[in-house]
Amino acid sequence: MKIKEIVSALERFAPLPLQDGFDNAGLQIGLTEAEATGALLCLDVTESVIDEAISLGYNLVISHHPLIFKGYKSITGKDYVERCILKAIKHDIVIYSAHTNLDNAQGGVNYKIAEKIGLKNVHILSEKEDSLLKLVTFVPLEFADKVRQALFDAGCGHIGNYDSCSYNLEGEGTFRANEGTNPFCGKVGELHTEKEVRIETILPSFKRNTVLRTLIATHPYEEPAFDFYSLKNSWSQAGAGVVGELENPLTELEFLKLLKDRFDVECIKHNQLTGRIIKKVALCGGAGAFLLPEAIHCNSDVYITGEIRYHDYFGHENEILMTEIGHYESEQYTKEIFYSVIQSLFPDFNIHLSKINTNPIKYFK
Repeated sequence: MKIKEIVSALERFAPLPLQDGFDNAGLQIGLTEAEATGALLCLDVTESVIDEAISLGYNLVISHHPLIFKGYKSITGKDYVERCILKAIKHDIVIYSAHTNLDNAQGGVNYKIAEKIGLKNVHILSEKEDSLLKLVTFVPLEFADKVRQALFDAGCGHIGNYDSCSYNLEGEGTFRANEGTNPFCGKVGELHTEKEVRIETILPSFKRNTVLRTLIATHPYEEPAFDFYSLKNSWSQAGAGVVGELENPLTELEFLKLLKDRFDVECIKHNQLTGRIIKKVALCGGAGAFLLPEAIHCNSDVYITGEIRYHDYFGHENEILMTEIGHYESEQYTKEIFYSVIQSLFPDFNIHLSKINTNPIKYFK
């Protein structure tokens, strides 16, 4: 099995276009045409992690946090990133990272956190904006089912928890085939009328080229008519953070103890306790303080994230319980997502969850 097959599986689950503008997710180091000997899954790439991969005989390291964020003018080993780059190249190790694309994907990092807490009815907290297109095309009546299904298979027609969504209207289309054409129906030089179905369906904008290739390959016409329209709709299947509900409400202290236990947290920071009952929970792994307004707006009882700035704590004690459990602690189970995606498709492939704790923050007890 080639490394590119594993990378392709990960990118189907968390497409790279879902990453935020500042990010550098994707292939970091190496050639994906190589045969994969095994995959080491981790949160961060460090020298110890690469040593672990070498000791296992694996040539693929998959991380959540990208090793490389900035451009380099030289690679001399002056810091841990450069030393990791040199060591990975020397030992023919490929490094691949799925970061904010995995944060923003349905079933991604924040869904895993919600799973560990035991939340129900989980959905995106801040949905992606300006990420959808509408496709309109016109297909001969007897070919409508075939073309429509091909578009669905290519990624069209998903709205919330529904798939195969489209609008269809029968009518008549006209055209005249000119010299040099090879019309599917009608004769060259004659005006032709054909019973057609207008098909409208929705798709993520990053799938435009794939969908267009599918349409052209499946449509019977030599020159199919189509239009793509940009939509202002939010995209409920991708975005930052999630919100869900506890099956059984807890007191604030009970909930804090739950977090401490599920995430093995040595220290939970929080704002003032007010005696509220915790039922509705909003969360975002990592540095997610930017979503606090959305958590408050949707009337969550508590907001969980990895990092919150000092001044963000002021003034919210009567609105929401704010909890900061640590960046590493909040995202530590990301490795399990990688494992599930790969193992489900390649059950006999060697996969290992890194045993290295890469958390750079230590606690004095």
